[in-house]
Amino acid sequence: MQIESLNIQNKTQAPLEISEEVFAVSYNKALIHQVVVAYQAAARAGTKAQKTRAEVSGGGAKPFKQKGTGRARAGTTRGPIWRTGGVTFAARPRDYSQKVNKKMYRLAIKSILSDLLRSGRLIIVDQLEVESAKTKSALALLSALKVKKVLLVSEQISEALYLAVRNLYYVGLCDARSLDPISLISFDHIVMTTESVRQLEEQLV
Repeated sequence: MQIESLNIQNKTQAPLEISEEVFAVSYNKALIHQVVVAYQAAARAGTKAQKTRAEVSGGGAKPFKQKGTGRARAGTTRGPIWRTGGVTFAARPRDYSQKVNKKMYRLAIKSILSDLLRSGRLIIVDQLEVESAKTKSALALLSALKVKKVLLVSEQISEALYLAVRNLYYVGLCDARSLDPISLISFDHIVMTTESVRQLEEQLV
């Protein structure tokens, strides 16, 4: 299939031939949701830990005699109702990751890209360059492309481009190899270079 491509001045270039296997896939909401949840779950550290009454140090001696005090009987000061005691249902380190097959992950990425293209939110340009490593240059680029909250995807991130956009909190920047589903659905527009499209096709087909 052919789509229009632009240059960084937002001028139309020659039509670009792209793969229907990547950019003409039907929208699969359930699969995308599953992959996004799994991606977020894999990022969780899961390292919190608490001590039960058995793991808290001390508490070996009976705090007071069994009878005659008028208080409820107690055998240790490390029970969960005591200030120095352990936690009733103590947290344990755990792995939150969910299994997602490679085919499922690739299909979810293709489904998102196809939907972005159909809705006019995917813009393909010949290259992503800035005049200098300054925020002013990045703003001029975004203004020319008529986008604001945008993810810029390039085949290779130059130092000048990185320095130009790093202070813009509403602009994301990544290369084609590290593109992920969260980034794709978090921005209003995705701007990709022609070369990064070719890398994605090679990676996903």
